[in-house]
Amino acid sequence: MRKLAVVLLVAILPLFGFSQSVFDKYESMDNVGSVIVNKGMIDLVSKIGAFDDDRETQEFVEVAKGLKGVKVFMTEDKSVSADMAKTVKKYLKSSRLEELMRVKDKDVNVKFYIRNGKKKDHVTELLMFVSGMDDVEIGHKGRKLETVLVSLTGDIDLNKIGALTEKMDLPQDLNKAGGK
Repeated sequence: MRKLAVVLLVAILPLFGFSQSVFDKYESMDNVGSVIVNKGMIDLVSKIGAFDDDRETQEFVEVAKGLKGVKVFMTEDKSVSADMAKTVKKYLKSSRLEELMRVKDKDVNVKFYIRNGKKKDHVTELLMFVSGMDDVEIGHKGRKLETVLVSLTGDIDLNKIGALTEKMDLPQDLNKAGGK
């Protein structure tokens, strides 16, 4: 009976939001760079920024307070890029995300998806998927990126997303998201 209870508990835990993100598998891959910022770090940065009188910093703090997590995965490996595209496509089918906008420049494709929040102009998830990059170098070793996946979760005010993109050095195209 105890085994049955444990099996049942393990089976239903994902339904309560304790499961990992479908994208977490990329965190352990050698050919994928990742930045994972959890709620504790976001809260710490918010508290530090609260003492700054700069308007942009205050907007950043307001946006950051609503965040639960930030995940960024990037790779130059074409096979991992293909897997990321497949995983994003599968995730979009099973989630309630809707496309916000697309940007195409030569071979580079940038797609933004959102899950609407309870308030107008607020979202609970913002997903950005960038593919087709060939000549974007990062770091001092000249690493070239092919694909970038960014996931923001929490209570995100689209009208204030510009402050977040500037402070985190995210693509400026996110600023257009507020204009929905």
